[in-house]
Amino acid sequence: MFKRLAGADDALVALLRECNPIQRSEELLLNYLVERVLSQDLYSDSDLPAFNRAAMDGFAVNSCDTRSAKPYSPVYLDHFLPIRTGMHVPEVFDAIVMLEDAVLRGNQLEVIVEVYPFKNIAKVGEDINRGQTVMKKGHRLRPPDIALLAALDIGKAEVYSRPRVAILPTGEELVPIGSRALEPGEAYEVNGLMTQQYVEMWGGEPFLYNPIPDDLIQIRSAIESHLDMDMIIVIGGTSVGEKDYAPQILSELGNLLVHGIRIQPGKPTAIGTICAKPVICLPGYPVATLSSLYLFVRSALKKMARLKDDTKIVSAKLTRKITSKPGYLSIARVALDGDKATLVMVSGAGILSSVARADGFIIIPEDKEGLDAGEMVEVQLY
Repeated sequence: MFKRLAGADDALVALLRECNPIQRSEELLLNYLVERVLSQDLYSDSDLPAFNRAAMDGFAVNSCDTRSAKPYSPVYLDHFLPIRTGMHVPEVFDAIVMLEDAVLRGNQLEVIVEVYPFKNIAKVGEDINRGQTVMKKGHRLRPPDIALLAALDIGKAEVYSRPRVAILPTGEELVPIGSRALEPGEAYEVNGLMTQQYVEMWGGEPFLYNPIPDDLIQIRSAIESHLDMDMIIVIGGTSVGEKDYAPQILSELGNLLVHGIRIQPGKPTAIGTICAKPVICLPGYPVATLSSLYLFVRSALKKMARLKDDTKIVSAKLTRKITSKPGYLSIARVALDGDKATLVMVSGAGILSSVARADGFIIIPEDKEGLDAGEMVEVQLY
């Protein structure tokens, strides 16, 4: 039996208390900066644009020559230059007349609007000035940010390192994916692959290892040999059975903070620390693994990687009643059809296809005994 079941919120608080933002940093080229977080301010060594740049296709002119130009009273210019968007505007001109506001009449330009100085011209430094702070420390770099850096000829930047995460699947019945055909009683190790992909999506650097047999010494050795990582995730062997060694090892080598959480699925999840490193022990059933990944690992990784929670949530109306276990936080998988959510499954922690059929999940609080048909709910998208 579990000695004491923790509430989901209390378990998350205990975990986050042990997760500190990564202090290491590294310098990376532009191609590798997307979704990375700046570890120092970035300054520009140049102006953007570096020259007066045409903002429209048209004709470069002196603005004073267009004074009083109107559709019914055009002016005719001898001094002008055909120009295209992005081209350098020579200093002898200070405005652009758009193509639709001018007509070439032989060697003269007929202009039907008056333009003011620097109309349709991006002036030197209009976007960024030399010496200006371009982005601040802690900024998460997106594709348009990286495009701006490229425009400023900033080819690399210093960013915080990703949290390094060791993923240790356990179970003597597990076979590495693609290694050989399965024998009766065996299964391919898929939880580690799923965890690896989520760790990468949520800002971590995953290191996935081959399955470890249900052996106390081997599991202990695997954990001890990865204490140079920022986080360790053990999958399987987390319950209270004869060969569920992970919580015992966590307790012996470090501090077992939580073992057993009032969530469904995912009850056998364990959380602790070894040498000040967070260790999360996930249940071996795939859907239970997924639930604990979303409820605990995601928030922990986001904090360590200095990323904000970007959970995608949509509102939908339940098509039928959902029951849940009183006193437990329940995760219900649902499929979306427009603004309607249909239950795929609440129980069945081993039915991985139920997740593939689902678009997201609903969290049913501990103090509710299910949700009624027609009720509006928040669906967290997978």
